[in-house]
Amino acid sequence: MYRSSAWMFVTVFAITLASGLLAAQTVQAQTLTTLHSFAGLDGYDPIGALVQATNGDLYGTTFYGGSNYNGSSYLGGGTVFKITAGGKLTRLYTFCSLTNCADGLAPYAGLIQATNGDFYGTTQDGGANYPANNGGSVFKITSLGKLTTLYSFCSEADCADGTLPQAPLIQATNGKFYGTALGGGVYGIGTVFEMTEAGAMDWLYSFPYPNAANGATPEAGLLQANDGNFYGTTINDGTNSNSAGTIFEITPPTPPGTVTSIYSFCSLGAFPDCTDGASPEAALIQDSAGNFYGTTYAGAKGKANVCPVGCGTVFKLSAAGVLTTLHTFQGPDGEILYSGLVLGSDGNLYGTTAYGGANKGGGTLFRVTTDGATFTTLYSFCAQPKCTDGAYPYGTLIQATDGNFYGTTGGGGDKDKGTVFKLSVGLAPFVETQTSSGKVGSAVEILGTDLTGATSVTFNGTSATFTVNSTGSAITTTVPTGATTGTVTVTTSSGVLSSNKPFAVRE
Repeated sequence: MYRSSAWMFVTVFAITLASGLLAAQTVQAQTLTTLHSFAGLDGYDPIGALVQATNGDLYGTTFYGGSNYNGSSYLGGGTVFKITAGGKLTRLYTFCSLTNCADGLAPYAGLIQATNGDFYGTTQDGGANYPANNGGSVFKITSLGKLTTLYSFCSEADCADGTLPQAPLIQATNGKFYGTALGGGVYGIGTVFEMTEAGAMDWLYSFPYPNAANGATPEAGLLQANDGNFYGTTINDGTNSNSAGTIFEITPPTPPGTVTSIYSFCSLGAFPDCTDGASPEAALIQDSAGNFYGTTYAGAKGKANVCPVGCGTVFKLSAAGVLTTLHTFQGPDGEILYSGLVLGSDGNLYGTTAYGGANKGGGTLFRVTTDGATFTTLYSFCAQPKCTDGAYPYGTLIQATDGNFYGTTGGGGDKDKGTVFKLSVGLAPFVETQTSSGKVGSAVEILGTDLTGATSVTFNGTSATFTVNSTGSAITTTVPTGATTGTVTVTTSSGVLSSNKPFAVRE
């Protein structure tokens, strides 16, 4: 199966965990449960992250498979699916259902649920200009599976509008969507774009060449940070001769946006011995103190490494732009990171490696503290015969409001076509606001588990009026007068649930 990367090749080794290579950690019990094994017609090769919707279900995409999968000459155009926490999966849509795949083909990234309740995503291939120009598309889909193609890339000469979007969208505080395209643009090495709910498109930035100090080929999505600006990563170029990628900042609200390079990877050592890592392929996350966290696909090749280009890293970037490598992977603890991180409700970072681990190189789930002092391998995939527990978790984890982590594997499962899994590490339920900030009077959706009968909602101690939806999985409220930035709490019959992140009240 195809995976794009900065180095365009990955060698997978079968690895046996060497005694004494990693310091043993005392961990609380964790349990992995396979919720669904894909078989082809229901999807094949889920790559992107899942999203928890306001109805309590999880939604995602598969790169291949669907109703047009035939098991031999054609692997299918990919799907959109939903799955309950109990593992009941429903295929909502199969791509390439229209002539010449005008509806899109091969969704590489996961979905987001917008404030209007619909889901938005991208396809890597297909679109109205396919097959002459294989640009990809942006689409929206309802919870019932009605799909609308909003934009087809390569609509401009020489694909000046971009091509091959492989990242999920984000919805910013202004209600618009923002994303990246891996290729195309004025110089052919990628773009950053802005889009309205109706599909009107503007281009904020085309990465320039040959002066590529800000980077090239942005494979990851964007993050709207606490300061309101957007931050992203590229897998190539930068200010170093190693061309190992960058972290960049783009300032709204134009277009065009103003772009500043924040960090260029492989600043420490020559490739592949880049102790700071190389080629960040996933989106950044940020904590309430303003620090950024992320992963690199490669680099940091040390003496113990078995990876030809380095096994990858977890890093922290301070608000002042100082980068600290929190963990360097070495094979038995995992190798090659396509995915990003999630900041768990316990304050630790959780993530996946696509390969490596203790079992046939099937990949790992891990936890690392935000100071890098403690690293724990939580699970090594391919632990069961024929990898029926899954293999190769390419996507970023999510933590649902029941406290558990959910994710996908691109391979393994009963039919070796990928899985959806749940990882329980003993964390308690919480609530999560669908948007991270808002003004007084603005509408806010609060996601949770079993919110029926809730008696109180507060924003940093200030009470708000609210309505619980029919499934008990979400609350609709507005930011109350007098609210300040801080924790959102919901009081239920079983106790008080607090938000996993502070909600920022904007002026």
